[in-house]
Amino acid sequence: MPARAVFIAGAGTEIGKTYVTAALTRRLRALGRPVRTLKPLASGVPPLGDPGFAESDTARLLDAQDLALDEAAVAACSPWRFSAPLSPDQAAALEGRSLDLADLVGWCRAQIAGTREGTLLIEGVGGLMSPVTETATGLDWLRALGVPAVLVSGSYLGAISHALTACETLRLHAVPLLAVAVSESEGAPAPASTVAGAIARHAGAPVFCLRRDEPCPDSLADLI
Repeated sequence: MPARAVFIAGAGTEIGKTYVTAALTRRLRALGRPVRTLKPLASGVPPLGDPGFAESDTARLLDAQDLALDEAAVAACSPWRFSAPLSPDQAAALEGRSLDLADLVGWCRAQIAGTREGTLLIEGVGGLMSPVTETATGLDWLRALGVPAVLVSGSYLGAISHALTACETLRLHAVPLLAVAVSESEGAPAPASTVAGAIARHAGAPVFCLRRDEPCPDSLADLI
C-alpha cells in the first residue's frame, strides 16, 4: 500500500494539536501500522541540552515514536526550530533568520516522496491562519502540499465557532477534511463531548473527542 500523508492543522494556537498528533501516532503504532510523524516548523523550542526541551512539541512527537532525543532525530523531525514562543515569522526575525515557503514545502514534499509505506503525519504550527513566513500562512503551506487534513479544536469557550470557521475555510479552499478532533481544554465550561457534538452538527466531517490522558479513538485512527 502506498504511503499516505496527512496534515494536522489547528483551529487555533495552544489547543492540544501536538497532544492529538502524539496520541494518533501511538494509536497507529499500536495497531501495527507504520507511521512517521514530523513537525517541520516549531517555535518555543529550547536547545536540545536544555531541561525544558523534553516539554517541547518536537520532544513529545519523538517520544510518541519511541525515538531517541538526539541531534539527528530532532533535526529529522523539526528542521526549522526557533526559541521564542511566537509565530515562526516573528521568532525567526528575533534570531536574524528567515524562512521561505518554497523551502518548507519542498522539504515536506521530499519527506512524502521518501515515505514508501504507512502514514506520514505532518503537524502544522499555530492555527490554520497563523503566519509561517513573512508572506504565507499555515493555510498556504497546507494548500501547497495538496494533502488531506485533520483539524484539531479545543473545547474552551468559543471553540465551536473557531472550529467551524476553520472547517469552512478548508472547504472554501478545497482542502479535504478527514476529521475534526476536539482536544479537551483545561477549565472549559462545558464537557468536551458537548463541544464535539455541537461541532459535529455543522462540520461536514466526522468529529471525535479526545479527553486528557485518554488514548486516541480507534475510529479516528481508522480514517487516517
